Amino acid sequence: MAETSGTKKINPMLKLALELGPVVLFFVAYSKLKDQVFTIAGQDYSGFILVTAGFIPLMVLSTLVLWKLTGHLSKMQIMTLLLVVVFGGLSVWFNDERFFKMKPTMIYLLFAGLLGFGLLRGQSYLRSVMEDMMPLQHEGWMILTKRFALFFLSLAIANELIWRNMSTDAWVNFKTFGLTLAMFAFFMSQSKLLSTYALEKDTE
Repeated sequence: MAETSGTKKINPMLKLALELGPVVLFFVAYSKLKDQVFTIAGQDYSGFILVTAGFIPLMVLSTLVLWKLTGHLSKMQIMTLLLVVVFGGLSVWFNDERFFKMKPTMIYLLFAGLLGFGLLRGQSYLRSVMEDMMPLQHEGWMILTKRFALFFLSLAIANELIWRNMSTDAWVNFKTFGLTLAMFAFFMSQSKLLSTYALEKDTE
């Protein structure tokens, strides 16, 4: 199968570092600055807000580097970056950490809504994003898309419950480790479906 026009392959570890690096650095910086208060232009800012302010340009930079190296960004990556800039910016502007904590909720609700809308139209929007990675029969894509939509909805609900009812430390741990582990566990749980509906690539 030919590569998508304009898309270049890069080292998978480099790609992973660019995608997860900003989140890991956010966690490290928050761990060091969470108990400090910084006064800037007469306004007091918590360590969380300061780290959020640094996370936004870091996320923009890593996404731009990824685009420069691969020549391609998925719709999910673009929407995620947009929501990081918007909700992170609102948190810094209003000096209110709640906006940034709401960001994962909005991301996952958006993903769930888009996938659900596609399902209502009898289409799998997930297929257009992931088909090159795992070729599946149409029925397999529909089932996987439905499961992904429900999974994203569950993550949105979990994020709301955690940030509204637990400490900022708990939320940061959930965002850094919980979401990543949940995604990994979800993919592992779909192994039977992937093998059942896998398409064998034609060899010439």
